Amino acid sequence: MEVAANCSLRVKRPLLDPRFEGYKLSLEPLPCYQLELDAAVAEVKLRDDQYTLEHMHAFGMYNYLHCDSWYQDSVYYIDNLGRVMNLTVMLDTALGKPREVFRLPTDLTACDNRLCASIHFTSSTWVTLSDGTGRLYLIGTGERGNSASEKWEIMFNEELGNPFIIIHSISLLNTDEHSVTTLLLRIEKEELDMKGSGFYVSLEWVTISKKNKDNKKYEIIKRDILRGKSVPHYAAIEPDGKGLMIVSYKSFTFVHGGQNLEENKNENMSEKIKEPLYYWQQTEDDLTVTIRLPEGSCKEDIQVQFLPDHIDIVLKGQRFLEGNLYSSVDQESSTWIIKENNSLEIFLIKKNEGLTWPELVVGDKQGEFIRDSAQCAAIAERLMHLTSEELNPNPDKEKPPCNAQELEECDIFFEESSSLCRFDVSTLKTTHVVNLGSNQYLFSVIVDPKEMPCFCLRHDVDALLWQPHSSKQDDMWEHIATFNALGYVQASKRDKKFFACAPNYSYAALCECLRRVFIYRQPTPMSTVLYNRKEGRQVGQVAKQQVASLETNDPILGFQATNERLFVLTTKNLFLIKVNTEN
Repeated sequence: MEVAANCSLRVKRPLLDPRFEGYKLSLEPLPCYQLELDAAVAEVKLRDDQYTLEHMHAFGMYNYLHCDSWYQDSVYYIDNLGRVMNLTVMLDTALGKPREVFRLPTDLTACDNRLCASIHFTSSTWVTLSDGTGRLYLIGTGERGNSASEKWEIMFNEELGNPFIIIHSISLLNTDEHSVTTLLLRIEKEELDMKGSGFYVSLEWVTISKKNKDNKKYEIIKRDILRGKSVPHYAAIEPDGKGLMIVSYKSFTFVHGGQNLEENKNENMSEKIKEPLYYWQQTEDDLTVTIRLPEGSCKEDIQVQFLPDHIDIVLKGQRFLEGNLYSSVDQESSTWIIKENNSLEIFLIKKNEGLTWPELVVGDKQGEFIRDSAQCAAIAERLMHLTSEELNPNPDKEKPPCNAQELEECDIFFEESSSLCRFDVSTLKTTHVVNLGSNQYLFSVIVDPKEMPCFCLRHDVDALLWQPHSSKQDDMWEHIATFNALGYVQASKRDKKFFACAPNYSYAALCECLRRVFIYRQPTPMSTVLYNRKEGRQVGQVAKQQVASLETNDPILGFQATNERLFVLTTKNLFLIKVNTEN
């Protein structure tokens, strides 16, 4: 059995700036243009039965504005009339109205349990689209940047079960066939989940293909499902279609078909309801083991052998329990009896009085330890000196206790750490794992549409951008850019909703739920001379921070960044903020 390789992300030291001094607030005005939409955005609010944090992450914080990374400054959204609307910017001062490029055949409002419609730009001529009701569309668009050749046509559409959103898709073209592989996300009810939220996350890997030599239609040739307990921060298919990368709090595993899924559920259920083989208790002097006997058992059916550090129990000729005890017992004083309730009680006298046993038989997990309430009280009393009901009771001590009130949000580590996993599609196994620890996931961006999307992680106070390279097995993730101190700065924005950066890394931006947009630029040379008074040195570069406030009270539903512009979508308006001027 192959074991997944444990990997690490290699930081490029030349891309870090240990002398970065922070962002300087710039009051330079940002040109902002506003377009009123003909119809409102097709926003889908969470229903009463979508109450978990995973529903909020996947659907409540959904980005309704989609950037076509194959064409510069081209964004799309879907309105409540079922129209896919496009705005392509050539000149900021001559903005046209968003134009309709496609209309969904189904009435979106007719389905009660629908999700938000989603779209992904698979290639320069192909698009995958979901109407949010469970139907997947594969659309040939022609060259989208060319009005003469652009024409959106449905090449495939099929009902795929419960509603989903599209996470990622790629197009694979060779001499024999053309195929499109897409990744669909669902949050589904799990009836057998007794302890958790009652929901699980499903990622379905769907491959649609058509042989070039045949004139047949596109059809699904493969469907695989991954299951997990948390919505992935990042999930993308490798450009050659041979693997998949996922960043998530909780791990994902492939499930082999519906039948196996049911078998796994039954196995898990039987494990949950399986009773312990025996129960045991202990005091400072002795141990008591209780075993429920089969019906009709008598004294002749039971054989118990005591040795100083070993026990052997046989019931009706079958070995019930055998192994080395955790510590030595007094075999002469140890004994056993059959109780009236058809149970066997074994009394073991400890040789080392006062020693607490963590287990009865070394390595045996079939029993359950029952802790006495008096023992719990005694342990709590022994540990009392380590705790206090008062916050920071004596800060003048030699080692003052930690005061949690002095911690900022950006200093607090997450209870669970994320992991980055790479799956092989042929074996359906995990091949590479990176434990991200406290490296908080921030956002993803497409730098090169022919490559996988990049993801941005917090490293200490900085935000580091990583480009996956599936072809480089020894160096699969490349550190390509750094946003200085942005990991620390973004932690203070409690109302942040969306996070993005320019594909050329010239700036990063985040927006709040309402109105405000924050822009953080990379350091640039100064036209005037500045000095750092503390260090007595000249400052050659300054990183600027800018704030834009939108003239609307509607919540922000979408947010995208290009090299020159920021696009912000609300229910009824599309805002364009000119950030850079192309040289």
